[in-house]
Amino acid sequence: VQLQAFGGGLVQTGGSLRLSCVVSGRDFSRLAMGWFRQAQGKEREFVAAISHSGRETYYRDSIKGLFTISRDDAKNTVYLRMNSLQPEDTAVYYCAASMVVGGLRNVARDPSFYYYWGQGTLVTVSS
Repeated sequence: VQLQAFGGGLVQTGGSLRLSCVVSGRDFSRLAMGWFRQAQGKEREFVAAISHSGRETYYRDSIKGLFTISRDDAKNTVYLRMNSLQPEDTAVYYCAASMVVGGLRNVARDPSFYYYWGQGTLVTVSS
């Protein structure tokens, strides 16, 4: 399974970006997908997740209402729409995927749950 994330870049405070992650090599419709980020010198942290059906979504508290995760199974792609970006959102953003047995709720935020990872895309928010 390969995950390729793209869409990062430099944006001013208050701006928006949409990240995309294309998945190949596996039945995308059976995968739960997540986005994580890692700022320089900090640990990787959960951003958002979406179930294989798309009916469940989860977000870290600090970006609720600002970021939106979605998926398009026809394109094998998961998206992260990010609005009102702030300098503290600057990080490398990674997409991740895994099969789910049981509910996603209790594992969505745990990076060890995700078996497949993309290479990351850098988002820089200038102040």
